[in-house]
Amino acid sequence: MLTSDAIKKRISCRTYKNLPLKDDDHQKLNDFLLTNVRGPFGNRVRFQIIDLGAKEQDEIKTLGTYGFIKGASVFIVGAVAKGDWAMEDYGYCMEKNILGATHLGLGTCWLGGTFNRSASASRINKREDEVIPAITPVGYPKDRKSIMDSAIRFFAKSHSRRAWEELFFCGDTRNPLERSIAGAYALPLECVRIGPSATNRQPWRVVKEKVDNIFHFYLRRTPGYAERYPEVSLQDVDMGIAMYHFEVALQEMGRKGSWQRVPVAPPQKGLEYIVSWIEAADLEMITRQQLRCRREDRKDRESQSGGT
Repeated sequence: MLTSDAIKKRISCRTYKNLPLKDDDHQKLNDFLLTNVRGPFGNRVRFQIIDLGAKEQDEIKTLGTYGFIKGASVFIVGAVAKGDWAMEDYGYCMEKNILGATHLGLGTCWLGGTFNRSASASRINKREDEVIPAITPVGYPKDRKSIMDSAIRFFAKSHSRRAWEELFFCGDTRNPLERSIAGAYALPLECVRIGPSATNRQPWRVVKEKVDNIFHFYLRRTPGYAERYPEVSLQDVDMGIAMYHFEVALQEMGRKGSWQRVPVAPPQKGLEYIVSWIEAADLEMITRQQLRCRREDRKDRESQSGGT
């Protein structure tokens, strides 16, 4: 089982030893990918290890962002069919792969939205209805970072994260969530806070219900970001990463619950509701509320149709 230790150890690695994956590491990683096929919203994803060996050095150049990656010839490439919540599911599952690779002692680096997808698309026989939101190199990190690697981390502010009180709230976004109130959930939230995101925007916001262990996840979209990457929504991918980090820490702690889209999530100004984590003890209450809302909606429709 993956734990929060993998989350804490994971860093973006851009400089690798020029070595193929050991057979044992390749097999373990491939077996892991074959079991990681569905996200929490139900979209099916598929992943493949692609080895761009010596005979394919020219083809490597078709990956636009590859210029920032040194020494890697092996990549994890995935695809997901276009649809509702597909980006969240892809982010969730790809981060699961990345933490699995981290557990094996391998380096990775999210690459999304800035590369030519044609080579990787042909390698995995991408269908017309599918997209490749992101890929990652995977290999053995070089002992010393390159100057380029350090420069990219500096300009991307990879070493820095938003403060706790900017991301997590109680009741609504006017009230920052105190760690003491978060209680056992402080670790899962911290795992969300330190997670990777496109250009380190950290677009996730989490609002805890005042009484119950129900956490509503929202997205604060960056203006102009969707136009910058029209093929995929990287900030929705980021939400999937946040969801997986939250869940990993909860599983480590033995806390049970599930992801749900609920009608009772309170609207928050400037934020887009994505999903809620509901602790198992509170799930029955939410189900009753959903049923009550459905009954009330049905009564409203019946009364409107009866009055016409």
